[in-house]
Amino acid sequence: MSGDERAPATGEGAAEPTDAEASAESDDAADRQTPVVVVVEPETPGNVGTIARAMKNFGLTDLKLVDPPELREDGEAYGFAGHAREDVLPNADEVTFEEVVANYHTVGTTAITGEDDRSHERFPFKTPVELRESLKTVDAPTAIVFGREGRGLNNEELSRLDEVCSIPADDDYPVLNLGQAATVLLYEMRDLTVGETQLPDTEVTRAPEADVERFHGFFEDFLAATGQRDHVREKNALLMRRLLGRAHPTEREIHTLLGTFRKANTKLEHADHLAAKYDEPPYPREK
Repeated sequence: MSGDERAPATGEGAAEPTDAEASAESDDAADRQTPVVVVVEPETPGNVGTIARAMKNFGLTDLKLVDPPELREDGEAYGFAGHAREDVLPNADEVTFEEVVANYHTVGTTAITGEDDRSHERFPFKTPVELRESLKTVDAPTAIVFGREGRGLNNEELSRLDEVCSIPADDDYPVLNLGQAATVLLYEMRDLTVGETQLPDTEVTRAPEADVERFHGFFEDFLAATGQRDHVREKNALLMRRLLGRAHPTEREIHTLLGTFRKANTKLEHADHLAAKYDEPPYPREK
């Protein structure tokens, strides 16, 4: 996004919700309408295709275009749209800016913002994360409005929209390409639009403490077998305990470590046995 349009950009500690509260939140999410995406006078079919693809990635399906270029099925838009060429792009509606303003709670996107309240069109503005939290309370059809590649949404257009959103970027070059800006914003909005992602549950279940303590026992045996002095072994054993305490190893991880150190200790014991049997020097010890 460039010119006047910075696409929108990016802020724990509450108690766990009860089952009733979680159910209510789920019902609210189900009732909440997914935003539509509006692009005002896009100049490049490829950017329209990129936005359609980002919509498909993040659970949005309703694309509306104000005075768009021709979108041929053998052209850039369909080439850039990925699987969105199957539904989002061919089902896009052509609308007027007036229709969008009249029928939706609107959020305009801009790269250039007001630094204080003297610029009423561009201040105050929200980042994408702030916008996501704000829209959780909006029970109305909502439209995310993007402007032109070259100059974005102008002040007159922004003045007719309900909210303004901007992506924080480096002050030396804050202007994003239109397709990039849409992708960043829709990604940050995903909690409102995506029920499940391809990523597995990231909650980590710590290994049972009995297994963790078994590992520490194996590790102390290993340190003893390597011939370290007592105070060094004690220090290293403590460091390992602190390390695992911070890491919260999973059951699979701790079992892997248990197997590794079990084999290492067995080999070291066998080496000591052979050294004693054949009257060879033992494993070198620290002096």
